[in-house]
Amino acid sequence: MTEAKRPVVGVFGAGKIGEALLSGLLSGGRDAGELVFTERSAERAAQLTSEYGIASADVPTAARTADVLVVAVKPQDIEPLLDELAGVVTPDKLVVSLCAGLPTALFERRLAEGVPVVRVMPNTPMVVGQAMSALSAGAHASPDHLDLVSEVLGVVGKVVVVPESQQDAVTALSGSGPAYFFYLVEAMIDAGILLGLPRAVAQDLIVQSAVGAATMLAQGGNHPVTLREAVTSPAGTTIMAIRELEKHGVRAALIAAIEAARDRSQQLGAAHEQG
Repeated sequence: MTEAKRPVVGVFGAGKIGEALLSGLLSGGRDAGELVFTERSAERAAQLTSEYGIASADVPTAARTADVLVVAVKPQDIEPLLDELAGVVTPDKLVVSLCAGLPTALFERRLAEGVPVVRVMPNTPMVVGQAMSALSAGAHASPDHLDLVSEVLGVVGKVVVVPESQQDAVTALSGSGPAYFFYLVEAMIDAGILLGLPRAVAQDLIVQSAVGAATMLAQGGNHPVTLREAVTSPAGTTIMAIRELEKHGVRAALIAAIEAARDRSQQLGAAHEQG
């Protein structure tokens, strides 16, 4: 029995996320001939083709070539791309949106009737193969479509399926989440410098502590409260630090920040409701 032909994946918009996906798919065993991408900058397109051996194409050509169309442009750039895709994408294709805040209904309105759309919120750790991607099916997407997208994105990290109504919360939590960690690490490095440590030493201490803590969370199966309590001795240094964090409302500030990110994601989607 001959092996079933794998679908051709087209990445529309080869920015950091788009490039990371192309690189991950190659590392995951796909051939360059099974991939195609679009990029407005001819110089960058040539650079990516030289580095990865993947052909670039204009939008209509890439849309006709690809079976799975991964849209990885910024939300503000979606309208002109949809104008180019509208007359080309047919219901036998699968459209995968990585655009923050944009609902599947937008794509379904602008493309041919019956085109399956899956909405995805990934995050930037995709560049190191550690993405967290949340998938939601549009009106015409089947469980098989979700399985296919899970397979494609599984090579660059973990995948979870959620109702589309939760996508704005996902965007705020994990889509923007890496930036919150970077912000905290930056502040902790500054604290180390304030306490007299060289910047390089402070950075090594904090980054490795972050890696170790994340590994414990991912592999240990323990609740973060349990892990925190294990470090927090009575009348010790950690509890004094925790008291200051609570005094300054760090927990409340984080929750408010994530709510604000959720609200902005909703605004991005609302801006295209009549598009």
